[in-house]
Amino acid sequence: MKVILNQDVHSLGEEGDVKEVAPGYARNYLIPQKLAAPHTKANLILFENRRAAIAKRKEEKRQEALSLREKLNNLKLTIDVSSGDTGRLFGSVTSANIADELNKLGFVIERKRIELPEHSLKMTGSYRIKIKLYDNNVAEVALEITSPEIRKKEARAQAALAKAAEADQAAPEAGESAGAGEAPAPEEGL
Repeated sequence: MKVILNQDVHSLGEEGDVKEVAPGYARNYLIPQKLAAPHTKANLILFENRRAAIAKRKEEKRQEALSLREKLNNLKLTIDVSSGDTGRLFGSVTSANIADELNKLGFVIERKRIELPEHSLKMTGSYRIKIKLYDNNVAEVALEITSPEIRKKEARAQAALAKAAEADQAAPEAGESAGAGEAPAPEEGL
């Protein structure tokens, strides 16, 4: 069945596009939700009259996507999640978690537009996340998954290293000050 899209439909097309879809999909979802109209002569004439306005909206969306891509490419996102000693997360980080974090920063992005290397991330570390924007524009966001447990463990290790370095510095200084001013011991048996 042919329909004309009233608005952009993810993975189907953009406003004003004529698409061939399954009859049930059109009757049960697209037309009742007012996402599409049946492909008739009357509807074609209506959309032809709106063609210039539709083209203008598409260009605005395209420009907005380009500016958003620049902002997202320069963004470094950090998510703090509990994990075990090995860095394996208790749970996982999903596209919904990333969308929530982006929303907190003022970026309104649907979770279905976020592509993860796998369906969810289950280890701490650095990742590059792809976000699909309008008209084949893709942004890459740097994602750092950290854990308070790992940070505490690293802080303890750094403190231990610093303490060991201080002890190593103090030991040679103590030996030099104790031996200063004394004459070397004479050798016996000569």
